[in-house]
Amino acid sequence: MTTTATTARERMLLAQSAARTIGLLGDAEKRDALLAIAEAIDEAAAEIVAANGEDLERSSASGLSIALQDRLRLDEPRVAALAAAVRDIAALPDPVGRVLDERTLPNGVELTKVSVPFGVVGSIYEARPNVTVDIAALALRSGNAVVLRGGSAAELTNAALVRAMRGALAARGVDPEAIQTVDEFGREGARELMQARGIVDVLVPRGSAQLIETVVTESSVPVIETGAGVVHIVLDESAPLDWARDIVVNAKVQRPSVCNSVETVLVHRAAAQRLVPPVVAALREHGVTVHGDPDVVGFDAAVVAATEEDWSTEYLSLDVAMRVVDDLDQALAHIRRYSTHHTESIITQDAANTERFLAEVDSAVVMVNTSTRFTDGGEFGFGAEVGISTQKLHARGPMGLAELTSTKWLARGFGQVRS
Repeated sequence: MTTTATTARERMLLAQSAARTIGLLGDAEKRDALLAIAEAIDEAAAEIVAANGEDLERSSASGLSIALQDRLRLDEPRVAALAAAVRDIAALPDPVGRVLDERTLPNGVELTKVSVPFGVVGSIYEARPNVTVDIAALALRSGNAVVLRGGSAAELTNAALVRAMRGALAARGVDPEAIQTVDEFGREGARELMQARGIVDVLVPRGSAQLIETVVTESSVPVIETGAGVVHIVLDESAPLDWARDIVVNAKVQRPSVCNSVETVLVHRAAAQRLVPPVVAALREHGVTVHGDPDVVGFDAAVVAATEEDWSTEYLSLDVAMRVVDDLDQALAHIRRYSTHHTESIITQDAANTERFLAEVDSAVVMVNTSTRFTDGGEFGFGAEVGISTQKLHARGPMGLAELTSTKWLARGFGQVRS
């Protein structure tokens, strides 16, 4: 049974109350609830796609960027993928109650450190209806309630998704107030969510650098900071041409509007003649505009001259920056200066350069000879992700179920007192 709430704060209080019962659900109960949600999403696919069409039409007319329109779009295959991700999350081991440490004190008191839910997880994001489902499913699987603020661009889509998920919980006898949205309260709802310390236990922003910075600076609720992805691929002197070409094209072209797509390619000068022309040609075949330094421009007249701004730009589009560097030292220096510490990859057959790159690059995910598109909770086996954290406290990289739990020490004694 649902309760009518007239303010954003009332909805967050309902989530807090629901969190107490959600946190006590067993593994099978949480799994069954998620399977019911997946089924409900499948059954509501037509309604969800229709709502999304209205959101897309309105957002396109208002000038929403092509990148954000791509993230906003939900067709039937994408809705089916959302339901499949929920089923994947349901199949994962329960993260609650894991024994992380145990010991017995000299006086006989037994200590056990176990994983426990946070309680209420909040998220503020924009034009990303997949986040509505991913975070709700991950929160429930880890025993948490969730409060969502998905932004005006996806308001109708998010409402349809939340309606389906809440209905599924109610049908299974699970408190539907565990999934809340404050979308209808607009910016004031987002502000109240950021100031709900003591009600909301942790807040995860997903979106533009400006949105994330706003949440980090204005929130009184503890924030797990996700970051923009100025992602680099280094083509070493020993990089095989087919690996270099295929990986760079995949990392840029497969889905350019997401944070793990490559934005800057750095090419070792000794390999520039061999690698730059075919890699640029392959990118251009897929409609990519290459913004290059003078060396890269010299290889292909169609390359646009790069500006200083290009090296720090997260394009989220069919654009990529390319620079020729003298050696690995210069590549590492470039990454240190411009990286957002999200994901970096090197294409190389040099064992020493491999180990040096892995050791020296200070990013959440550091790769060798593979596409940066693999930085993803689903690809990492998490079912989905809360986000990709670029901070260093508690969580870093793709965040799954474990990152939505905290810890608690349990002490069992038999009358001991401290002397």
